[in-house]
Amino acid sequence: MKPSNVSELLFNTLSYRAERQKVISSNIANINTPDYKTKDLSFESQLQEKNRQKDLQLITTNQNHIKSKENNDKNPRMEVYEVENLQEQNDGNNVNLDTQMSEMAKNNTMFQAIQGSIRKDVTFFTSVIDASAKN
Repeated sequence: MKPSNVSELLFNTLSYRAERQKVISSNIANINTPDYKTKDLSFESQLQEKNRQKDLQLITTNQNHIKSKENNDKNPRMEVYEVENLQEQNDGNNVNLDTQMSEMAKNNTMFQAIQGSIRKDVTFFTSVIDASAKN
């Protein structure tokens, strides 16, 4: 995988994690809103759908490798959807605070891990540029 593809993947994933944090925060903020339904972001299901498609892209590192069709949709869409099959309270609200806090903690951990990876990439590329400038 080219460095630009890795960086693009990391930034897309970081963007997803930031948006998901907003959705989870909204769920928590609406915990006492009658008829409010828990929401989530569908980025992961979009990736799973892409993996099920038959036209998966092949990565070629050599000109003799088999080439595949060009894929123009590099950024999977992130869509907010209502989570189904959750137990509702008497007021029709189905937000579970414990679940949302757990999801927020997992999401925050992933965000920080991705941020660390991006920081390492930037440090690596900076050192390569500095080393080549000295030569």
